[in-house]
Amino acid sequence: MAWSQEETISRDEMQALQLKRLQDTLSYVYEGNSYYRQKLDALGVKPGDIRSLADIKLLPFTTKQDLRDNYPFKLFTASPQEIVEYHATSGTTGKPIAVGYTRKDLDIWSESMARTCAGAGITSEDVVQNIFGYGLFTGGLGAHYGALRIGAGVIPISGGNTQKQIMLMQDFGSTALTSTPSFLVHIHEVGEQMGVDFKKLNLKTAICGAEPWSESMRQSIQDKFGIKVCDIYGLSEITGPGVSFECHEEQSGLHINEDFFYPEIIDPDSGEVLPAGAEGELVFTTILKYGQPLLRYRTRDISSLSYETCSCGRTLVKMARVTGRSDDMLIIRGVNVYPSQIEAVILKREGVSPHYMVIVERKGAMDSLRVKVEVTEEFMVKAAADILKGAEFDILEDVARVRSKKQNLQQDIKDVIGISVEVHLVPPNSIPRSEGKAKRIEDRRK
Repeated sequence: MAWSQEETISRDEMQALQLKRLQDTLSYVYEGNSYYRQKLDALGVKPGDIRSLADIKLLPFTTKQDLRDNYPFKLFTASPQEIVEYHATSGTTGKPIAVGYTRKDLDIWSESMARTCAGAGITSEDVVQNIFGYGLFTGGLGAHYGALRIGAGVIPISGGNTQKQIMLMQDFGSTALTSTPSFLVHIHEVGEQMGVDFKKLNLKTAICGAEPWSESMRQSIQDKFGIKVCDIYGLSEITGPGVSFECHEEQSGLHINEDFFYPEIIDPDSGEVLPAGAEGELVFTTILKYGQPLLRYRTRDISSLSYETCSCGRTLVKMARVTGRSDDMLIIRGVNVYPSQIEAVILKREGVSPHYMVIVERKGAMDSLRVKVEVTEEFMVKAAADILKGAEFDILEDVARVRSKKQNLQQDIKDVIGISVEVHLVPPNSIPRSEGKAKRIEDRRK
């Protein structure tokens, strides 16, 4: 069930609302931000030139480099007195990107996340265990605001403290979780060691995001916990989590809060706007933001848009699950490779776990790809039992089975990504765990 009326209005009503807000935003930015005014003047574009949504193509793109170059506050349009909350990216590739919110922005963010919670089936009767990190990362507070807006109880535990997470699920009767998918997998591993049956707890739903993940991983988490798991998408630059969300009815595509964030799909090379259904780079213009409105922000995320009607009743445009990024995807011997493609293959195989690491190396002039994958505890227990029994024949069978599993995995990955890989099966818990975003790539070519 939709949370707000705007989620179910007709396409004509939505486009009329978007145009009005786009025009207002452009006037606001032109008058209040010197950087954007200079960019618009250089193109010969004035706010009055935007007479239809199609005219958005006249506006300049904004990139992450623009935000870095204007660090910390030169892209803020609101006055310092109006900014009531600050966030920032991690800054792993340079200076962090600062994000500022006015009180109106926080209200819009809360509304976006309330819709996200409602989409996942969360109501005022639920207890939300918020595992997203608090602080400068937008995930924790965004989920917190949304859960409060919808009237749910919130456990603001943040990330880490795995055993305590499990204890609170049991003791506080948590019914909903917000987390990175990889950390939920880790929680389940620890819980199994503690003898916890998560299916006997009160848990019913989870909202997962903040890192690339596959449909196979979603199904694995649902099976392990006995819950529904909905995807979420967001960027700190746009608002944080809540830019788009899945509904639990279909779990197919993410509804974009397009009355706040106007989406486009462009060709990442030419910048040309692509039609509905075409895959390309996702671009957002914030059409109801005051602290730091952005014009045509290039996310570098690869997706597509669909305007088909959803069974949940929402008329919001859907974006497909992000398949990769146009700027940090791996290019191996001329082939574009995304970790999510490899993950989808791994999760279909028995005897191996969802924990893996993709290692890229350059040997001479040739790039090579290695994938380290953990085998399961069950497989190791069987091998250990054979050794203790001195069952030489069984041990030989195990060796043959490992070789076969490795060869089949190599072939399956090659079939999907189009290039040969070297697979290494490693013992359980040998790949470092993360209580935040999982690190899946080690590029040694740099």
